[in-house]
Amino acid sequence: MSSRTERAVRVAVLADSDTRWKWGVLTARRITAELPASGENAGAPGAPGAPGAPGTAEAAPGSAESAAPAGPTGFVLRGRATPTTRQLAETGVSPVAPREVTGAEFLREVRAAADRGEGYDVIVLALVGGTVRALLQGIAELALERRPVLVTGYVGVVYEKLADGLLLRHGADVVLANSRHDADRFRAVYEGVGADPSAVVEAALPFLGGAPYRREEGRDTLVFAAQPSVPVTRAERTYVLRRLIEHARQRPDREVLLKLRSKPGEHTTHLEEFPYQRLVRDLDVPPNFRLVYGHMGEVLDRTDVLVTVSSTAALEALHRRIPTAILTDLGVREALGNHHFIGSGLLTSFDGLDAGSAPEPDKDWLDRQGVAADGSYDRAFDAARDRVARLLAGPALPPVAPYYTTSTAGGYLPGILARHRLDVTAPAPRASGVRRIVREAARGAYRHGVQRVAPVIRRLGDL
Repeated sequence: MSSRTERAVRVAVLADSDTRWKWGVLTARRITAELPASGENAGAPGAPGAPGAPGTAEAAPGSAESAAPAGPTGFVLRGRATPTTRQLAETGVSPVAPREVTGAEFLREVRAAADRGEGYDVIVLALVGGTVRALLQGIAELALERRPVLVTGYVGVVYEKLADGLLLRHGADVVLANSRHDADRFRAVYEGVGADPSAVVEAALPFLGGAPYRREEGRDTLVFAAQPSVPVTRAERTYVLRRLIEHARQRPDREVLLKLRSKPGEHTTHLEEFPYQRLVRDLDVPPNFRLVYGHMGEVLDRTDVLVTVSSTAALEALHRRIPTAILTDLGVREALGNHHFIGSGLLTSFDGLDAGSAPEPDKDWLDRQGVAADGSYDRAFDAARDRVARLLAGPALPPVAPYYTTSTAGGYLPGILARHRLDVTAPAPRASGVRRIVREAARGAYRHGVQRVAPVIRRLGDL
């Protein structure tokens, strides 16, 4: 059997949210960008990964990724966090919408592609840990003659559930770490439980980039990068909002922008129980304070100071040398994720910002976090690309061998697998406009319950 690198490499990305879709597509491009491409099926119209194929995530003309090979075939997982068309477009990674599927439907597509002789060579699982583990099981049970290289990782700062998240991802052929710091932690977890750490590969966040910061005369813009669930309580989020508004009042010549991830009712990885859009309705805001949406890279193009609690946007800003501040007003706590920035030199408070504080990042900390403003970022994916190339060029891959099995986690794993219902032997549900309408109505009802009903019930419980 010929090597799979003798033709165009066929790549699929399965994501469960807008941010993971962005991470998955850009990761897929970076780890397959220089792999050999030839063969009679390469680029065949309609083939997975071919230009113009349905769901193929091609680079937008004129974008930073436009010189890359034809993008991967894209899928988004149907569920609570399924992104809207607007959210997908806002990621800026592809003008082609991915296909919405269930886990079982994705597995059927993987099997069908293999039966057509167009099997995927690489699958990027841009998913939460439990879903990664379920898909590893599902792909293993397909018993493909030659299974694809399985790649997974994290979309940003890893500050919670480190051990569990990593062990759920164990069994993938490549577990990407976004920095040397993360790679060391990931290997330590695997080695500490006796699991093979060889899949851990040091890389970087795939969406770092953009022009280095240059201050423009007459412009002074502070951007607060909001997070759906950090902080989580109404009181804490209102505090942040009030301090931003007060800062804008104190600095009338400064534009203060609250950068939001999603609009009320849209789907995110973490449910936003108290959207800033609703909290601000009760407040009087000055004309230099605004809520904004849009692609983070474009917002950073006009940012002079980036402020956040623990958003990955901080790393994007630091990569471009944009002045960055991590808030301590609500404490430096694991629950907030800002403990990740201990030693960074970036920790400050609203009082400090009001007084003109300008934190200076620690260079050693930046280096450990994979923030490579020195130009080395271009080589950050070399090791991952080399590992994928070796796996593709070698013999058929061995069976998936995850750490969590019914032997090592007999009281945990069955529940995870059962929740994902990946029975590919069951008949596929018939496509129906009514089914789609009911599904969207159910999603809306769920979000209404979380964002409107649940807070009222909690307040009543405190009476």
